[in-house]
Amino acid sequence: MGNKEQTMETLFGSQPNILFILSDDHGYSDLSFYDRDEAVHTPNLDRLRNSGMLFEQGFVSAPICSPSRAGLITGSHQQRWGAEWFGNSKFAPEGYAILPEVLQQAGYQTGYFGKVHYGPDVPGGRSCPDQHGFDTSFYGLAAQGMGRLHYMTHVKDAEVVYGEAANRHGMHAMYENGQAVDCHEHLTFEFGKRAKAFMETSIAKEAPYFCMVAFNAVHNFAWQLPQEELDKRNLPVYPDFDPETDTYLDWYDGAISPNLPNGRAYYLAQLELMDQEIGRLLDTLDETETKEQTIVVYLTDNGGSSCNYGMNAPLTGTKYSLFEGGIRVPYLVSWPSVIPAGKQTNELASSLDLMPTFAYLAGATIALEVPIDGLNLVPHFTGEGKGHEALYFDTGFQWSVRTKDWKLHEVHSDEDSQNARRIMKQVEHSDIGQGQSLFQLNERVTENPVDNLLTVYPERAAEMTRMYESWVQNIKPKK
Repeated sequence: MGNKEQTMETLFGSQPNILFILSDDHGYSDLSFYDRDEAVHTPNLDRLRNSGMLFEQGFVSAPICSPSRAGLITGSHQQRWGAEWFGNSKFAPEGYAILPEVLQQAGYQTGYFGKVHYGPDVPGGRSCPDQHGFDTSFYGLAAQGMGRLHYMTHVKDAEVVYGEAANRHGMHAMYENGQAVDCHEHLTFEFGKRAKAFMETSIAKEAPYFCMVAFNAVHNFAWQLPQEELDKRNLPVYPDFDPETDTYLDWYDGAISPNLPNGRAYYLAQLELMDQEIGRLLDTLDETETKEQTIVVYLTDNGGSSCNYGMNAPLTGTKYSLFEGGIRVPYLVSWPSVIPAGKQTNELASSLDLMPTFAYLAGATIALEVPIDGLNLVPHFTGEGKGHEALYFDTGFQWSVRTKDWKLHEVHSDEDSQNARRIMKQVEHSDIGQGQSLFQLNERVTENPVDNLLTVYPERAAEMTRMYESWVQNIKPKK
């Protein structure tokens, strides 16, 4: 056995620390190493990419956060328990493996710092991190605020203090190990500070740790910045909310693209602040001389939102759609002892793969009857990995099948599905497509009507339709 294999064997068997960073609505192109917009500054995400591996065809399991996060925490397709879209997404029921519980049982210290949004989450419920395997936690329940957390203000009596506007802006209490607390620090700073402290404490105990940092950045509404950050960037204060506005959709549409002055600049400011905190966490690994023993993973929960001025070009589509821009995301993995610097793969990878990968590295066991749909990514690190043959997506009114080179996409024609399409166009300014489309993506990445090859390759479309139907039979709960 060569030295490289001996080293990997030792590291793989020694329970490496795991730092998992999840952002919110980060645009696919908004990384400065892509050099697609000179206004984008992400030196620490660049640092992560340069020290490790880019999964160029890395995907999440849904184009919106709740079902995507539900699948990620289990390694199982969330459609198995009926979680598809906003109205029916929820935390996994009994019988599924939960990532922090699996790692905790393998001897890991576990910490969660960030946004929680699996569905209609409530304080004390199973979806709260302190109730599913995290020893230490500081989090906000985004379901209390229409899917968002205010960046600057959280109080226990938010609706008493701020009225109904508190609900629109997610100003409700944060939770420290399950207990409601106030917080007036910018959440990006607070999450980073607490994650850093958890890492340092775990390292001092000489205990392996799993640290999950789920930033609410760069989710709307990004104008909520500390005054010194606004001054630094010469950005004006934007009125945070109008307490007199009680029509949600009118208020929402007035605070997103194209109606928000300086919208792209606010978004990029939030991205820079998040990148700075990621840098502090990477610095901690250097300072504690634990970088070699730590695997770091970064991705975002779904494609970038055009409403929030995120950019996914050259991909077509945005958050909410099953075009590439809605489900293909920045996906970075760094582990200097194992992964060569600057490595890249075009194999299909999924956020569902993190569960089996982390479990393998921890030496954890998962009962055979527990469904795991992800693949172990470790062979990719050594240059031997083969990705998924196909990835499947289904939101209830649209579905797609993605192979390494092809994509079949369908938006149903029934009234409910078309109504969902109209809402996406009206409120989110996002076109999710219509009917069935077939795209060849090995030489181009666009999914425009002119790229549709359905009439050219009808046999391939029929084959991929059968693949989807077979997946549905195996995955979706029986009615």
